[in-house]
Amino acid sequence: MSRMPDVSPENLSKEQLDVVDQIVSGPHRRVVGPYPAWLQSPELARRARSLSEYLRFQSSPPKRLAELAIIITGRHWRAEFEFYAHAQLAREAGLEEPIIQAIAARERPDFSRPEDEIVYCLCTEMLESRRVTDATYKRAMDSFGLQIVVELIAIIGYYCMVSVTLNAFEAPLPSGESSPFPD
Repeated sequence: MSRMPDVSPENLSKEQLDVVDQIVSGPHRRVVGPYPAWLQSPELARRARSLSEYLRFQSSPPKRLAELAIIITGRHWRAEFEFYAHAQLAREAGLEEPIIQAIAARERPDFSRPEDEIVYCLCTEMLESRRVTDATYKRAMDSFGLQIVVELIAIIGYYCMVSVTLNAFEAPLPSGESSPFPD
């Protein structure tokens, strides 16, 4: 059962409503995911929204690679809502379904694009060992450059925060949807 707070307008303070207006008038367009929880601390919600807007809509990594990093992070934390929502965005950005399904099953995908494999290695090493090997770092730097590597690492960190919030507050999947994870 969800622990997400009710964010009906009649239950929100003026400060919370101001943040809701910022969220819905921006590229997010709706209050979903971790926002119902974060709105209980309006300044946190405001600052997280700003970082999210940059990382999701303005940062340098190609959308496909950013969404790949997000679903790997969501799967690492077993954040069903996160994986569910971003798997669809990953598909729309051109990430192949077999890659999405392999990640959902905690299996190493077969990659047709070297840049997808580099992002996979970067993310999985960071999440599983809390470090990135010299070889993976060099491949990422040679392929993407420092700004994209920095922003991919920031995406991992931000979506760790999103995932733990979703898990702590038991964010539900949309009605009628089942877990995206086979286990």
